Amino acid sequence: MGSETKYCLDTSGLSTPLEFMPEDIHSSIWTKISGLITEGTFAVTTEIYEELGHLPGPIGDCIKANESDLQLELEDDSWPWQEYLEHYEQMKVKYESVISEYNGNRKGTIGLKDLTIIALAKTLGIPVISSEKKTNLDQASDKRQKIPDICGQEGVVHMSFNELLRAEEIRS
Repeated sequence: MGSETKYCLDTSGLSTPLEFMPEDIHSSIWTKISGLITEGTFAVTTEIYEELGHLPGPIGDCIKANESDLQLELEDDSWPWQEYLEHYEQMKVKYESVISEYNGNRKGTIGLKDLTIIALAKTLGIPVISSEKKTNLDQASDKRQKIPDICGQEGVVHMSFNELLRAEEIRS
């Protein structure tokens, strides 16, 4: 784990902004994001790293070139992986009713991969970056919850890509 690790990264934290702010148009922003990746600013689980590895272009190449700086491996004693596993197992039970894989892949639910990044953020005490929006209060229930909803219940800060840009003082 990098000494400068400040954020856990969900795939949507980069994939959605890439879709709406392509690297060829917003190159200065993405160059700075690549710099954060190479500095070890982000941490991801194996499951999220596998998804991030499919991102196209220079940002995808940067992710692939910095796998060891991003991905935290189980049984690597440089971070509290046992605590991570405990959080993950507790969350799987606590949020069973809103986990997609346990509920016929119902829309508006959270996936097990998403749960891994929340458990990692909780373990490391750092925010999660994703593009997901909190469920509307009238729709929030034991049936529909997303990353920001679970983060809130677990005491984990959730940030959007724009909030990351502001926090890191990245401007185009």
